[in-house]
Amino acid sequence: MIRVVVIDDSAFMRKAISTMLAKDPEIQVVGTAHNGNEGIERIRELDPDVVTLDIEMPVMDGLTALRRIMMEMPRPVIMVSSLTTEGAEATLKAMELGAVDFISKELSKVSLDIIKIEADLQKKVKAVAKRKLRHRTPLRPVPRSAESHLRERIAAIGGRPVRDIVAIGVSTGGPPAVQKVLSSLPVDFPAAVLIAQHMPPAFTGPFAKRLDNVCAISVKEAEDGEPLKPGTVYIAPGGKHLKITQRGTKLDVVVSPDPAGALYKPSVNVLISSVAETLGRRALGVILTGMGNDGLEGIRELKARGGRVLAQNDATCVVYGMPKAIVDAGLADGILGIDEMGPAIISSLYEN
Repeated sequence: MIRVVVIDDSAFMRKAISTMLAKDPEIQVVGTAHNGNEGIERIRELDPDVVTLDIEMPVMDGLTALRRIMMEMPRPVIMVSSLTTEGAEATLKAMELGAVDFISKELSKVSLDIIKIEADLQKKVKAVAKRKLRHRTPLRPVPRSAESHLRERIAAIGGRPVRDIVAIGVSTGGPPAVQKVLSSLPVDFPAAVLIAQHMPPAFTGPFAKRLDNVCAISVKEAEDGEPLKPGTVYIAPGGKHLKITQRGTKLDVVVSPDPAGALYKPSVNVLISSVAETLGRRALGVILTGMGNDGLEGIRELKARGGRVLAQNDATCVVYGMPKAIVDAGLADGILGIDEMGPAIISSLYEN
């Protein structure tokens, strides 16, 4: 049985989350709290496997409470977030501090979507419960000495890269993993990077800005029709798919709602299939932490066309779902911890 404590200043939200979770026979809500201070007391008293945590609360807010939880009694924490720019900034900060995922505060109130939300919340709680105490260290920036080492590595490899596009797919637990990888890439990184991270529309713009502020490499939210440039990272906008197209010798970004029927928007499969079809062996596919198997079919296509594939390892994933699908299918050329992924990406650009 997975034991959960729900912390939220809204009585409605405490009841809604508790009711949704209680419908799963594998989950038990063992306690609730209406602010961070009371929540810390409940966690200390009840020792739950997973915590859901609101951000805006009286007495002690969610970010302050999260810092305390991660320092004193670390465990998986899912943030209850507002789908606004401000909510996105706070949630991304929470993930840097050690939170593993978030649920939408607004969507939880929409009765027509309640079955979908229930299933999503239950899946997230069960997935992160398996990672108890695994994701407890707040993210630290890559030291400049490490970045210099990677730049030296590029120079030492020499020659011209055989791959000039990196396509990354990621979901649950993704923001800190993506930041870890991108902050290890030097400003003169010789390839363009495209990322499909499962996120709502309000989150991807702030996510790209936050990454751009902490990475040497340039990071932006992708715009339809813009040219792909080496040393630039393009984040798929939430609610839309990211693809590429070739016009003569030029590669352009495509941002589109199609295919409309895709399970996720952005879809990792859509991104990597597009990269595979357009570039084949000139592309590197990277699958990081996440639930499910989005990216499997795209990676299969990329491998068939001569591309190279890296997957994050079990030990460093928040949820070993998406990378596991790649590994189990025998499609990964390398299986690496998140700290090793940046150097492996650089090496893979030069390997046949």
